[in-house]
Amino acid sequence: MCGIAGIITRDGRAPPREALQALAAALAHRGPDGQALYARDDVGFVHTRLAIIDLKTGAQPLTAPDGVVLVANAEIYNDLELRRQLSDVAFATGSDCESALHLYRRDGEGFARGLRGMYAIAIHDPANRRVVLARDPFGIKPLYLAETATGLGFASEPQALIAAGLVAPALEPQARDELLALQFVAGAATAVRGVVRLAPGETLVIERGRIVRRHHVPVLPAAAAASGEAEALAAFERAWDDAIRVHRRADVPYGMFLSGGIDSAAVLAMMARQEPRPVVAYTAAFPKTAATDERALAGRVASKLGAAHIVVEVGAFDFWKRLPRIVAALDDPVADYAVVPSYLLAERARADVKVVLTGEGGDELFAGYGRYRAAVRPWPFRKAPWRRHPLAGLGLLRRPSAWRETITVLERAAAARHPDRLQAVQALDVASWLPNDLLLKVDRCLMAHGLEGRVPFLDPAVAAAAAALPRGLKIKRGLGKWLVRRWLARQLPDYPAFARKRGFSVPVGEWIAAQGRRLAPLVAAQPGVAEVCRPERVRELFAHGQARHGQALWLVLFYALWHNRHILGRGVDSDVFGVLETRA
Repeated sequence: MCGIAGIITRDGRAPPREALQALAAALAHRGPDGQALYARDDVGFVHTRLAIIDLKTGAQPLTAPDGVVLVANAEIYNDLELRRQLSDVAFATGSDCESALHLYRRDGEGFARGLRGMYAIAIHDPANRRVVLARDPFGIKPLYLAETATGLGFASEPQALIAAGLVAPALEPQARDELLALQFVAGAATAVRGVVRLAPGETLVIERGRIVRRHHVPVLPAAAAASGEAEALAAFERAWDDAIRVHRRADVPYGMFLSGGIDSAAVLAMMARQEPRPVVAYTAAFPKTAATDERALAGRVASKLGAAHIVVEVGAFDFWKRLPRIVAALDDPVADYAVVPSYLLAERARADVKVVLTGEGGDELFAGYGRYRAAVRPWPFRKAPWRRHPLAGLGLLRRPSAWRETITVLERAAAARHPDRLQAVQALDVASWLPNDLLLKVDRCLMAHGLEGRVPFLDPAVAAAAAALPRGLKIKRGLGKWLVRRWLARQLPDYPAFARKRGFSVPVGEWIAAQGRRLAPLVAAQPGVAEVCRPERVRELFAHGQARHGQALWLVLFYALWHNRHILGRGVDSDVFGVLETRA
């Protein structure tokens, strides 16, 4: 994994070198192993490298004999297979990204359809005077655009576009309203005005600083004919074995994040089967709190599978001390409280490994969430997701907001493509929640420490196996992820594979309520909070904070810190209280 960025001008002039250098500096944390600038004609590229494969010769940009140039934030898992297909090509490196370069030379703008992996790729084709940008179908790797009067800029993170002077740190109000309601920003827009996301699975063609064509790789494969449970289990087994095998390809040490849940247990079960050495597994714990303690179950799984189990304890001190830096890493904001343990697990894991596998995507593909079961209940017991604003009824908001507009558009699009209601709700999550919350969280929290996260559930082979399942092999006996549970029960007979989903909890509400009186005046005085909330009600809610209001307290605190850092540009060299006490 790496950081990429670039500028394409409209007037044909060379992009300012100072702007390219600013992009590189802003993305340095994503690529601590190397940095390069490329400039030719009206195009400039930046690459910061986190070396995972081909440590000696895999530096970028990669250049073909005909002058086509590629920079990528990517892992191409079918690189070896593509090299066999491209048998007439003389490869210059062992980098997995070089196969993508030559696939473009063979297939042109549709090259991304041949890729299996996670990627954000930029290609300069000087002979055809165009730049091509591509993002993987699930949006595992991020890519952002900013169109200006003088051209187009792109980067792995919005803050780099701000640092290079391509956009100003101005707030997009609609995105803010979505963040406070959903804990993420749902659509193409971001919370920074003028910065948009390249959509998952999208390829853009840019000429003279303008977007001229768009192509899309399907996010979810077309569902095959439904099969019985035995056949479906065999198909999942084959796909899962292959996905874990290719996701383990690396020239550096790797491990995985292990909770007490089904998805990470399934990851470890297959890793342990394939890996001759003990897998290093990291688990977060919250001692002396009401949060579910997953150490015991995770420890039993790790012991059974011979893993080296490392527990990272996260307490109130860590929360107050580290939260400003965590928020600083989330320039595209994600107010998901799981960012706290994700960031701290990544910090600890980076001392041992450079790559971790995680279980993101299992719930979305195999219907693990309770909201899926609620969505398919018979009328009138059916419930649609994302219906209630978490701050509603608390008297906090100054005025109603149209926070649900983007989700409504995405819902209608998903329903039009998928007549089956369960598939439609899953498709809604795959288009919004998954890339803009879960995967963004993994990218930012891990890349802040130069750690690569891989998500094997989102491998195309696994996604195809999931898409082929009838509803009864996703939800059965009131349980989601039925097929994955059945598979895991075979691998780990002692594991409670058919226990009800507990969900992952972090005691942020408990921690905030304990410091509510101290926080009350500080949070209420923040300019970003005062724009959208009634300060007197903010003070009251924090001063009398209760754990049952934990989500609301967390959302307002997170937004106060995020606005402070990413819009006002204030520092994060203190704990939460010191940061909130700082004045411009």
